[in-house]
Amino acid sequence: MSTEVTGLKRVATLCILRNKDKFLLLKRLKEPNKDMYVPVGGKLDPFENPDDAVVREVMEETGIHITSKQFCGMLTETSPINYNWISYVYVSDIEYVEAPYCNEGDLEWIAADELESIPTPLTDLYIYDYVAKGKLFAFNAVYDSDLNLTGLWEQYNSIKIK
Repeated sequence: MSTEVTGLKRVATLCILRNKDKFLLLKRLKEPNKDMYVPVGGKLDPFENPDDAVVREVMEETGIHITSKQFCGMLTETSPINYNWISYVYVSDIEYVEAPYCNEGDLEWIAADELESIPTPLTDLYIYDYVAKGKLFAFNAVYDSDLNLTGLWEQYNSIKIK
């Protein structure tokens, strides 16, 4: 018997791994965001805080132990189906390493100027822009039942984006 409540937000962390003007991104093997490039991350474990979870998730998915990280903001995603998330977003500047193996998909170094030409969630492009500018954010994204983005706004500055 599943105890998951439809529409209940799940809590996750995302970590943008950066080396100069390149990002180590994950091309996901499975839904959500199958075949799209995303930062590494995942769900918080019971009793775990986001700061600890992001370190654990980066280690689990890349084998990289991040020693410094910066909190960048939050992404809240809402849909009428079972895709409802609150994600704490971090950035960590790391030394360049060959892209390690990951059982979640393929890790690849992507140059900042290539981000708009690869398959990536639209919300992530706004996140990368705010991170590059050093601006704290709180994005709210709303999707329809096919997970098409129908609304996006940044609540700190009351900016409606879509």
